[in-house]
Amino acid sequence: MEKNNIIKARDEILLKALSYISFDGWTWDIVCKASEDVGCDKATLLLIFPDRMVDVLDGFSDMADRAMLEALEYKNPLEMRVRDRVSAGVIARFEWLQQYKNAVRQSLRFWIIPFRKPQVSKSIWRSADHIWNWAGDNSKDYNHYTKRVLLSGVIISTTFAWLKDSSEDMGGTKIFLDRRIENVMQLGEILRRFKQVS
Repeated sequence: MEKNNIIKARDEILLKALSYISFDGWTWDIVCKASEDVGCDKATLLLIFPDRMVDVLDGFSDMADRAMLEALEYKNPLEMRVRDRVSAGVIARFEWLQQYKNAVRQSLRFWIIPFRKPQVSKSIWRSADHIWNWAGDNSKDYNHYTKRVLLSGVIISTTFAWLKDSSEDMGGTKIFLDRRIENVMQLGEILRRFKQVS
C-alpha cells in the first residue's frame, strides 16, 4: 500500500472516528468501528495503524499539522516578524483543532502515561519543526534544535491554555501564546549570548 494511499485511508478513518470521540473517548474499539464504517478491513487497519492507538493519535496530530500548513499557504512569512510567524503557525493549528477540542482533551488521557512520553514528544517536535520550516528557519547547528525544543514547550503549555479558553476567537489563547513567545525569545537571546562566551 503506497504512502499516499495509507495517509488517505488513515485520514478517512480518523475523521469518522472523531465523530464518536466526544462521547466515547479514544479507544481501539472506536477506531475499529470507524474503520468498518468506511469499508476498511481489519488487515488493512493494522497496516495503517501497526502500533494501534499510538499511531492513531500520531495520525491525528499529523492531520492537524497538514491543515495548519494548508492554512499558512495564504500567508507570506517574509512580510511578518519572526515571532509573528511562529504565532501564526501555532494559531493556525489550534484553529483547525477547535472543532475537535474534546478529542484533543481526550487524547491527553492517553499521552499522559509516562512511558508514552517519547512518542508524544516526537509528535510535538514534528509540529514545531513544521512551523519553524515554514517561518524560514534553515539553521543546522545548535540553534536548529534549541528553537524546536523551545517551541515544543510553547505548544504544550499553550495547548492547556487553549483547552481552558471558552472564547470563540481564542482571545485568551492568543494572549497567552504571545506572552510565552516573548519569554522564549528572551530565553533564546540569553542562551545565544551564553554560547558566545562559553
